[in-house]
Amino acid sequence: MNEVLLRSLTPSVLGILVRRGVSFAAAEDAVQDALVEAVRVWPADPPRDPKGWLVTVAWRRFLDATRADTARRRREDLVDEEPAPGPAPAVDDTLQLYFLCAHPSLTPSSAVALTLRAVGGLTTRQIAQAYLVPEATMAQRISRAKRTVSGVRFDQPGDVATVLRVLYLVFNEGYSGDVDLAAEAIWLTRQLAAAIDHPEVAGLLALMLLHHARRAARTAPDGSLVPLAEQDRVRWDTESIAEGVEILQAALARDRLGEFQAQAAIAALHADAPTAEETDWVQIVEWYDELVRLTDSPVVRLNRAVAVGEADGPRAGLAALAALNDSLPRHTAVAAYLHEREGDLATAAQLYAEAAQKAPNLAERDHLTRQAARLNARRCR
Repeated sequence: MNEVLLRSLTPSVLGILVRRGVSFAAAEDAVQDALVEAVRVWPADPPRDPKGWLVTVAWRRFLDATRADTARRRREDLVDEEPAPGPAPAVDDTLQLYFLCAHPSLTPSSAVALTLRAVGGLTTRQIAQAYLVPEATMAQRISRAKRTVSGVRFDQPGDVATVLRVLYLVFNEGYSGDVDLAAEAIWLTRQLAAAIDHPEVAGLLALMLLHHARRAARTAPDGSLVPLAEQDRVRWDTESIAEGVEILQAALARDRLGEFQAQAAIAALHADAPTAEETDWVQIVEWYDELVRLTDSPVVRLNRAVAVGEADGPRAGLAALAALNDSLPRHTAVAAYLHEREGDLATAAQLYAEAAQKAPNLAERDHLTRQAARLNARRCR
């Protein structure tokens, strides 16, 4: 059973049912039923056209559910609309489905959460981590969003800002989380950039390209994380960096600065430095100041504290960190790094160990554990 294939086809099948007038909740239920049937049938009898098979089965599941709840005349009308078996149109509906899920009846945060769950395939836990809220809170938010759009025809697509937020979170999960969705997010953002002349769309695409360009150098052969300062910059994708910088420069020239352009500018400064020691941290702090002004995000302030520590010294970084809530994700890891920079190895080792216990994934936990062990070994020499 090819689970990757099923995941890749799910958004298109959902989109086809939604465009046929099926409510999102009903379409999601029908597609889930079709996926269960595929898991049962495909190993012994794989279809020639997997997408067409899923569309047909999902549509029939929708019809079966509708027959139980509607009058005879309506049932007969729906049967007449049933698509003929065979290949479905070779059109990817994922990006359109992102817009449809960003429905005006939902708040932006609810639209993002629903789309990440239904289209992006992320778990409730992963979405909760992205939003910095408890998993139970996010589960309730997604449930409310589903109830809100239940029975709604998706003929009023949402706005670009919400779709950009979804694409950004999908990319981040693919880039650093358990599910590899980064390449799909880049591809969808390219589609959006080709369709819409918007500086923040360009900024997001540039940001994705600049981050993705470093991906090959982010892990060692054994799968362990390699910090930015220790990465082999020869392994960075220079073509993606050049493309990202070019896209960013064109967007910045329009003088309509947004948060994705500012983040891309920071990524470009990292990519432009021949070595970690030559990074222009002063400019990076200035861009973080712009980001704080645009977003007032606690995560941005946390990253800014690291940059201040590099530009003005670890004590200045610790002072900036002290103004932030220590419950922020990765706050303890940042504190450990800055204390190590200041020379307080005992405190740094303890904080690295504490940060490892809070790490959101295994790779990060292993990295922080090794950092603590490294400092403890140095102290024992």
